[in-house]
Amino acid sequence: MNKAGVPGKPQNSSAASGDDIPVALRDAPEAAPKVYLQPLVLVIGGVVGFVLLAGISGFLFFATAPKNTANSQPTPASSAPASNAESSNSVNTQNNNDTVLGHLAYSEAPESELAAVSADGRIKMRKAAAEKFQAMVQAARSAGVILVPISGFRSVKEQEQLFFAVGAQRNQTPAQRAALSAPPGHSEHHTGYATDIGDGATPATNLQPDFEKTKAYQWLEANAARFGFEMSFPKDNPQGVSYEPWHWRFVGDRDSLEMFYKARNLKPAKIP
Repeated sequence: MNKAGVPGKPQNSSAASGDDIPVALRDAPEAAPKVYLQPLVLVIGGVVGFVLLAGISGFLFFATAPKNTANSQPTPASSAPASNAESSNSVNTQNNNDTVLGHLAYSEAPESELAAVSADGRIKMRKAAAEKFQAMVQAARSAGVILVPISGFRSVKEQEQLFFAVGAQRNQTPAQRAALSAPPGHSEHHTGYATDIGDGATPATNLQPDFEKTKAYQWLEANAARFGFEMSFPKDNPQGVSYEPWHWRFVGDRDSLEMFYKARNLKPAKIP
């Protein structure tokens, strides 16, 4: 209802009659005084302008709004950018999938980063780890204990031979072999930070669970942390790897610490 008390009509209704007077006024017995004509036109014009504006806005909205296709899905509210902690968790989850039979993936240490830890120079570790390992050997010798490096850095190619060839000789399935040795590309030895240690006084215990009964193992348990070393696979470890009291890794600098502790926090599933 407009100011004159007469309902307004769309513009095209009055245009069809050939004049600017609404149908309701034109057919009445007495035409409204001309003084009301100008306000009435302004009211009708305002209504029509509002309708046109609303129509144009609606058209632009539907023309520019993103279209859902068969391959597209609405973005859920949870897909908003995550906090730093959530982003870190998502990365860990992704890395956690990069496991083979419970073993995490590791890349090879550069040759230029390696230094010898054995007298013949064949066993090597990363320079930072090698320096601390040599210091640990000297400290143990002063206590009457002989720590012997059995292995250190191992390339992916060497690990492939160790995993598949030895597994075939022993008639082991991949899962059985993985409980004793990491698949190629997934060994801590690739990093140059890990080493297998024996007792020079009891070589028969090398790479055997009863290494834990040797003086070398007992000394390592009491002193290895002072030199930045820890046992990689204790009993009931989260990776499901067999107990290896001879296998120790260096975590005494930032790179090694981040490498192994990020990996350890992933807690991959145990080997079936």
